[in-house]
Amino acid sequence: MCCIAVRAAGLSDVDAIAWIYNQGIEDRLATLETETRTADERRRWLLARGPRHPVIVAEVDGRVVGWGSLNAFNPRSAYDHVADFSVYVERGWRGRGVGRRLLETLISRGRELGYHKLVLAAFPFNHAGMALYKRLGFSDVGVYHEQGVLDGQWVDIVVMERIL
Repeated sequence: MCCIAVRAAGLSDVDAIAWIYNQGIEDRLATLETETRTADERRRWLLARGPRHPVIVAEVDGRVVGWGSLNAFNPRSAYDHVADFSVYVERGWRGRGVGRRLLETLISRGRELGYHKLVLAAFPFNHAGMALYKRLGFSDVGVYHEQGVLDGQWVDIVVMERIL
């Protein structure tokens, strides 16, 4: 889609970020998180982030329709060149190129920030997400079998990586 603009997230975006994140939590497609978030919690989260862990938003006609972030993979300094990432897209905009634009931007920002590798953990049943990650050069590392419980059921997590 030609009209998707990606920019750094600001405090004025926390309502939209919380709303979109809560959709991801409720839909059980993107996270083992089960507790929805408030805008106040997302404000504190955004304010606590440093320059190596940016948050970005995707906009269409001035409306935030997705967000993404680079996250610390591990607090040990040996992992300073590895980042985990998050990408969440508003329900009505899924499958329309928003996730791809966000992830392409995160890959570019990761390079600019000096990361060597990006990693992710995803549900194998999130078919759209898995296809996107593979299209953008992520490869399977392995599977954490029965890694968490969602709605009373054990779920597996696929681990993927991309060397930058």
